[in-house]
Formats: sequence, C-alpha cells, structure tokens
Amino acid sequence: MKALKMMIAGALTLAAVFALAEPQVSTLRGKTDLDKVGDSERIPSVVNKDLRQARAYPQQPPVVPHMIEGYQLDKNYNKCLSCHSRKTAENAQAVAVSVTHYMNRDGEFLAEVTPARYFCTQCHVVQLDAKPLVENEFIDMDHLMKNEK
Repeated sequence: MKALKMMIAGALTLAAVFALAEPQVSTLRGKTDLDKVGDSERIPSVVNKDLRQARAYPQQPPVVPHMIEGYQLDKNYNKCLSCHSRKTAENAQAVAVSVTHYMNRDGEFLAEVTPARYFCTQCHVVQLDAKPLVENEFIDMDHLMKNEK
C-alpha cells in the first residue's frame, strides 16, 4: 500500500511540474490562451506575376503564377485549358500542359487531356505572398548543373 501511495504522489508531482512548465511545442495560437481570441494575421494575397516559380521539392507540380479565382473548373468546362492546352498555348503565350497530361494510365496518348489530369487544382496551386512556414534548402537540378560548369 505504501508503494502505491508513493507512485500516486510521484505521478501527481510529475503532473504538477508539467502543468507549470512552458509548452515545448509552438502552436499557431502563439502565446494566446485557449479561452482568448488572438490578433489575426493578414491573409496573404495570391502572387499574380505570371512568372515561373522555382520548385520547392523534386517532382513538385509547377505552381500557378497568376490568380485563378472565379475560373470554371468542373466536369463541363476547364478554364485553364483555354490558355494551356497544346492547341491554344502558343496564341495565349502560355506554357502548354505536359504531354503526360494526354497519356492514360496505360501510357497511351489521347487527343484530349486525360480525365485523371483534367482537374488542374488537384496538383497545381496558386502561390501566396507569405513567409514560408519552414526553411527549405532544396536546389533544383538546373541550378546544380549551372554551378558545376
């Protein structure tokens, strides 16, 4: 019985120490208490420069360098393809979608974008004018090759 009382006392002491200690994990709330509403940060705006962005990791789909708010992108119509399809890209002075977007799962080429790649925003996202949440030291292959020469 004495051992049980000692274990309970130890557990309570340990719980008190953890309750008084500063949290070791940073949160999006910062130092704001749970029962308070903190100051909101500015909602970042969408980068709208029409310039290609560097990739943040290998095999990253390119980000959308312009606003797409209000674009119709559903089973009936894909606004992205009005500029980025292989037929219209040259006249629109846009980057054409990769030939892989015209391949089905069996590797066969289709006349139109494959249904698996039709909904562009499944992979491609707009870039926000925001500070990165984590540091990134990725260097793409093109930059590595240029530095070796």
